[in-house]
Amino acid sequence: MFQKILIANRGEIALRVLRACKELGIQTVVVHSTADSDAMHVRLADESVCIGPPPSRESYLNIHQIVAACEITGADAVHPGYGFLSENAKFADILAAHNITFIGPSGDHIRVMGDKIEAKRTAKRLGIPVVPGSDGAISEEKEAKRVAAEIGYPVIIKASAGGGGRGMKVAHTEADLEVALQTAKSEAGAAFGDDAVYIEKYLQKPRHIEVQVFGDGAGRGVHFGERDCSLQRRHQKVWEEANSPALNAEERSHIGGICARAIADLGYSGAGTIEFLYENGEFYFIEMNTRLQVEHPVTEAITGIDLVHEQIRVASGGGLSVKQEDIKFNGHAIECRINAEDPRTFTPSPGTITHFHTPGGLGIRVDSGVYSGYKIPPYYDSLIGKLIVHGRNRVECMMRLRRALDEFVVDGIKTTLPLFRDLVGNPDIANGDYDIHWLEKYLAKGE
Repeated sequence: MFQKILIANRGEIALRVLRACKELGIQTVVVHSTADSDAMHVRLADESVCIGPPPSRESYLNIHQIVAACEITGADAVHPGYGFLSENAKFADILAAHNITFIGPSGDHIRVMGDKIEAKRTAKRLGIPVVPGSDGAISEEKEAKRVAAEIGYPVIIKASAGGGGRGMKVAHTEADLEVALQTAKSEAGAAFGDDAVYIEKYLQKPRHIEVQVFGDGAGRGVHFGERDCSLQRRHQKVWEEANSPALNAEERSHIGGICARAIADLGYSGAGTIEFLYENGEFYFIEMNTRLQVEHPVTEAITGIDLVHEQIRVASGGGLSVKQEDIKFNGHAIECRINAEDPRTFTPSPGTITHFHTPGGLGIRVDSGVYSGYKIPPYYDSLIGKLIVHGRNRVECMMRLRRALDEFVVDGIKTTLPLFRDLVGNPDIANGDYDIHWLEKYLAKGE
């Protein structure tokens, strides 16, 4: 087991990883920018190192400074959390060159799955069902028209690199295709420095289903069930739940088994999430995230397994602590991402939190790094906390969520709490009857 882990992140995920390390008896080091000097994870860590000014590129994305912090403090491993350098193959390679363990997959696996075109090819080779579309990048309009005609309209053009909805455009007819292709390429080039795009069939009313997987790097793989992340705004997840209201036990076992076998065949090490669009009983691979997900707590709630503990165990060479038959699913869990944003316009709302009170009681978990008097800086992601609720079934979970949302108090800034209080009372949400377009349509009605 590791002696000292450096946590290369900030906010609630840095605190989440720090807690896991403390439970395992591992010393902790956190890095931080000058804007985060008063952050809770900085206060609670055994050691902290300031690595630069507020801009991420000069601090949390500064590989040289993070490696230097490892060497100064004697950290023998780095946990990247999510975001920032968590899916940066170069970072993983550099740490390996310095004999520092990256708590995650190999740089090669990050590279393969980080390129969406190569990831799709790899998924197909591993037996994972994929969305019909181009075999590789599309550069010319003539080729785009040929592929679109073969798979049928509407189609979606996607950036090969990056994510977050940038470089994604839908063409409903051939007349739309030229503008969609050029716009997607332009956005991809500006956002990711790579204008490669590809084409896929655009599904009309799919759900977003993702399977949590783990590999030991030596040919063993397991899955921890699926999460339903269909409630999204501009391709950003807002509300996640496990298990999905749309799947039955047979479908869950089927797609989970496919993913676990694929991870084993790939020789993958650590945590990963294989994401699908699901429509009319069929699963279609869209991407794989080679890191811990923001929504991992709902999986922990229904399995009782600490996924960060598992990450650290696998990275240290201890292998997986469970076999597939050991993983049982208990009840239902929902996570709401609480952001420092206006609940109607979604404009960021940095500032000082004058009062912060979290809900409690059976089945309630709040992952957050903020506190009363904490000043939210304007430089980073607006996520300030996650409310995770677990119940014996979905009905109990929804009732508990309603109560927890009423107890949650954040004063001094605007947050998205009012949005979730509306959603929890909506009949479609109560019935689990929604798709990836539902939330944006709901929000448009309120404008």
